[in-house]
Amino acid sequence: MFDTTHIEEAIALRHDLHRHPELGFEEHRTSEIIADLLHGWGWRVHRGLAGTGVVAQMGQGEPVIGLRADIDALPMEEATGLAYASGTPGKMHACGHDGHTAMLLLAARKIAEEGVATGTVTLIFQPAEENDGGARVMIEQGLFREFPVDQVYGIHNWPGLAPGRMVARDDKMMAAFAVFEIEVAGQGGHGAMPEQSDGVIAAAAAMATTLQEIPARALSPLEPGVVSVTQIHSGSAWNVCPDRAVLRGTARWFDPAAGDTIEARLTQVANACAAAQGCSARIDYQRRYPATINSAVEAAAARAVAAEMGLETANVAPSMASEDFAFMLNEVPGAYIWLGAARDGENPGLHSAKFDFNDAVLPVGAEFWVRLARRQLAT
Repeated sequence: MFDTTHIEEAIALRHDLHRHPELGFEEHRTSEIIADLLHGWGWRVHRGLAGTGVVAQMGQGEPVIGLRADIDALPMEEATGLAYASGTPGKMHACGHDGHTAMLLLAARKIAEEGVATGTVTLIFQPAEENDGGARVMIEQGLFREFPVDQVYGIHNWPGLAPGRMVARDDKMMAAFAVFEIEVAGQGGHGAMPEQSDGVIAAAAAMATTLQEIPARALSPLEPGVVSVTQIHSGSAWNVCPDRAVLRGTARWFDPAAGDTIEARLTQVANACAAAQGCSARIDYQRRYPATINSAVEAAAARAVAAEMGLETANVAPSMASEDFAFMLNEVPGAYIWLGAARDGENPGLHSAKFDFNDAVLPVGAEFWVRLARRQLAT
């Protein structure tokens, strides 16, 4: 489908983006490159939503299909040793958003070459997917008011899935998530005289174990839910009972009622564990992303395109990881798709310091985008 030179240029662009990672809402260089390329290929380009977002359109009238790629990197040190490894300390493309961007740009080039005879293709290059909810911000700032679409799709490379396989479930794809911070406060004192101080450490330790039992005790075994305590910070000396401890972590769920139950029980457990040791608890619980739920019709369309390409559509369980494309699916029918991207041999997972997007699947994903746009605009 693609000219070999165009594939090579897309891979070279991906390596350039990998070498110059930018965090959420700071993707100025990335945004500039995207906009310049699209403008040169004849797309109508709009910049500024969520600061660094880029929206481009080609064609006229209905139907309108939206294709989305995320463009941000992660705040972590790279350990790949690649010739094109991150040149910016503390920043890395460890989730493959460099590949997603290059993939959609390769598709955009092909679509521009062929032209759009019927309907409109809308490309959405979204900043700040990693924790900051760039999709939500783009929507709040008018994404679908200014650029209404009938359907919207997103792709994520999936190292846990072999190349040649794709997943587009009819319903649940990825979980909703929240983050929490619990500050335990009490009277500190000498480590040799613990009876003169409150049990800050004991309360924190009890919370760490009891909080993680909430899904097992408060939800049906058939209802997915996760509570993970991922940080505990307290104390500064061997012989001092501290007066403060901080726990942080995340919660995941699909059903909104399960999310409500987890939040309510977390508050109860934290307060009870603190009170049992003479302490108090301050709880900061923030819901970040809703669950990513595909529309059945659009998921079926994605699977049909995959079948046309000879890809195997795998039927695998949803993931308890989260994705802010969920905000777009809350507004417009659509589907989120996992593209098999496993490597032979060592196969680092997403968010690993040794992760690198598998360039072999870049033209596969781009071809999927082109075929999907053709199919959906023709129906």
